[in-house]
Amino acid sequence: MPHSLILNLTPQSPIYSNFLTGRHYHALFLNLVSSVDRKLGDYLHESNADKAFTLSPLQVQHRHKNQSYTLQYAHQNPISAGTSCWWRVSLLDDNLFSQLTPLWLNLNPEQPWHLGSANLYITSIQGTSQSTQPWANACSYTQLYEQASEQERTFNFIFSTPVAFRQGGFDNLLPTRESVFNSLLNRWNKYSGIELNNIPLEAIYPSAFNINTEVISNYENKFIGCLGEISYRILGNVETIGIKQVNALANFALYAGIGRKTTMGMGMVRRKL
Repeated sequence: MPHSLILNLTPQSPIYSNFLTGRHYHALFLNLVSSVDRKLGDYLHESNADKAFTLSPLQVQHRHKNQSYTLQYAHQNPISAGTSCWWRVSLLDDNLFSQLTPLWLNLNPEQPWHLGSANLYITSIQGTSQSTQPWANACSYTQLYEQASEQERTFNFIFSTPVAFRQGGFDNLLPTRESVFNSLLNRWNKYSGIELNNIPLEAIYPSAFNINTEVISNYENKFIGCLGEISYRILGNVETIGIKQVNALANFALYAGIGRKTTMGMGMVRRKL
């Protein structure tokens, strides 16, 4: 069962921009895991395989009135002490969520965590969909599949943080149908227990897009990705099972993200309905 959790955070000291990067978000998450399961934290740190979680960049609570679109993925200035922030953690594996249950149940709002040199408190965790926070949700893989439409042929995606795809030894920034849907399919088949094998890739075509490339110069090594909105449409005579499976993958994007560095804040994608 995938979970998209929102951790509401308040820093007790300024968080400087050099700590607001993917490597530091990754380290914070591993510290949270290790606080309840040291072996699991070490395993996630050492594993080079596709990992069963994604992370967002840290967001300032009031920055966007409409948080459906672009998120803040690079910070040029420090985040001041006392600023209300949120941070999205998605978990793709039931086992990972259950192993972290002690963390959710025993959350101490007065226990400081560290992001670089800053102390911060986790004040609350949201795990269900809310109108004011579209990034929070939870849904079983069975529900994602059973509730997926057999008729809807249009798939509108919002790339909220930059997206890039690894091909061979290089990055490809263009969100082709193969790159987008194979990224989702690989993660679905790895974690869901419901194998999908009727994806009509050859029938999926881009139908509209408003995208641009973004260069993040202070994000570890320079990262270049694609940002914006893109729509795909299934054309031609396609069986309903194929349409259903593509819809399931499109809905799964909220949890799985797309492309590279999803465990460091990149590739955050939502379906726009």
